[in-house]
Amino acid sequence: MKFVTFERRPGLSEAGMIADGRVIGLSDAGFPDLLSVIAGGEPALRRVAEFVAAPPASAVTDLSSVKLRAPIPRPPKVICVGLNFADHAAESGLPIPEVPTIFSKFSTAVIGPGEPIVLPRISTEPDYEAELAFVIGKGGRHIPAERWQEHVFGYTNFNDVSARDFQRATTQWLMGKTFDTFAPMGPWLVTADEIPDPHSLDITCEINGEVLQHSNTRQFIFRIPDLIAFLSSVFTLEPGDVVSTGTPPGVGFARKPPRFLRPGDEVVVRIQGVGELRNPVVAE
Repeated sequence: MKFVTFERRPGLSEAGMIADGRVIGLSDAGFPDLLSVIAGGEPALRRVAEFVAAPPASAVTDLSSVKLRAPIPRPPKVICVGLNFADHAAESGLPIPEVPTIFSKFSTAVIGPGEPIVLPRISTEPDYEAELAFVIGKGGRHIPAERWQEHVFGYTNFNDVSARDFQRATTQWLMGKTFDTFAPMGPWLVTADEIPDPHSLDITCEINGEVLQHSNTRQFIFRIPDLIAFLSSVFTLEPGDVVSTGTPPGVGFARKPPRFLRPGDEVVVRIQGVGELRNPVVAE
């Protein structure tokens, strides 16, 4: 299944599912938003499947006629992993980490497909980072690594946009990572059953038609089971939490000369089996 949050009319968001080029709204099935589907677990997915098998005409809209938002516009938590690709750690000139490097973004940074990444006037080094994100379904604390699949609802594209000058100003990365619009995600949330192995997916970032990042999630230093076990050893994972798993090499600050985001750019994140996320870039 591919779940979306969409607008048929400006400002009125609905949960929906993609089927044959159409969006089937789920409000009449009792789901006001995608978080309610995720939190509902298997019973909710069964109810969705029954509903979309024979939806009322009023629930069906052409995909081309709606605006897609981020699948989860206001996630409970946006958790990010730094330096999680071996080839990216190498280009950064940093040792392979022994424990995951974790930081967060605020939900005010989240935008959806087609929405502009706004380059802040106070930063001169805005960068791109194509990433695979997974979304927590069943929450929990102290989750064993071997039970990770019970807790992943699905996957989406993520762009960990970063103001490098702010990120490197201190040892804490948060302020460089969480400018408004610095967490594009989408266009949809692909359920876990459609991605048999998230540790073997091609991932690319393209800007204005030029491929600047290209790797495979086989390069993960910490795989999803490790991340779930580590994160849940410290805090409770909740339904709808977004965990972005790190970026491959080719980021702007590591290129020679550096290639930072510029107004007029179009950034495309593509992940095998997940789709593509496109966002224009504008000046503040």
